[in-house]
Amino acid sequence: MNYGREETMKDDYKIHEIAKLYGIGADSLRYYEKRGILSPRRGANGYRLYDLKDMYKLTVIRDLRQLGFSTAQIREYLESQSVENTLQMLHREEEMLAAQIAGLQAREARLRRRIASLTQAQRIEPGEPGIKALPERRCVQLSQHITRDEEMDFIIKKLHRKHEREIQDLGNQVIGAFFSTPELERGIPNVYSAVFFVLEDPAAAYDFTLPAGSYASCVYRGTYEQNAKQVRGLYAYLESRGLAAAGEPFELYRIDNRDTGREDEFLTEIQVLVHD
Repeated sequence: MNYGREETMKDDYKIHEIAKLYGIGADSLRYYEKRGILSPRRGANGYRLYDLKDMYKLTVIRDLRQLGFSTAQIREYLESQSVENTLQMLHREEEMLAAQIAGLQAREARLRRRIASLTQAQRIEPGEPGIKALPERRCVQLSQHITRDEEMDFIIKKLHRKHEREIQDLGNQVIGAFFSTPELERGIPNVYSAVFFVLEDPAAAYDFTLPAGSYASCVYRGTYEQNAKQVRGLYAYLESRGLAAAGEPFELYRIDNRDTGREDEFLTEIQVLVHD
């Protein structure tokens, strides 16, 4: 029975054949030749011809490039290939995979945290102000007179850039802003004097603390143009209970433009420290 003609194995392959077989551009093959890693011979017509030994090297090159080896390191490995060197390469790959797995696990944990936080915030219904006991919160801050939403986004990015080593995931970051007192006292909304991040790492350097204590709190949905009104309502709540503010009011952004493009879905909390 005829199962078809077997393909004859050639001794030499041209550069376009090798490029197609290995998914490597012809320019890369020429570069490896220039760096002394590959040494194709020249045919009678001057074309590069790659033999089976070159193919073996290309397999090694592809594997080592995936491990982050430089061309110099690849050349050194091929020139002194041994079981010991191969074991070192395999251990390096093992370490790299372990680091990738750890990175993916950390990324998954951040993702789960954000899902939980956003789901919880989505369920909050604005209502009457209240008092809550909160622990000390360490913060980093950037002072700036902010009158537009575009300025707010810019300052947040600037603050993140300054602390991106400690704060890698801006999506899960608790972001707040202090109101600008002169405008707030005149009833002008959405004007701020500083932006801050609440730090999770207790060992991280910080600029100031929100002290532990009792905080008057209210939440609202929608545009920030209503925050001056919300602050007045919070102060009226304190006065009705014979309480007084012990600090400057600030906003915390529970749902903002990191999560939605719809202003009606924004969820913001206003807090102010209360005298004991």
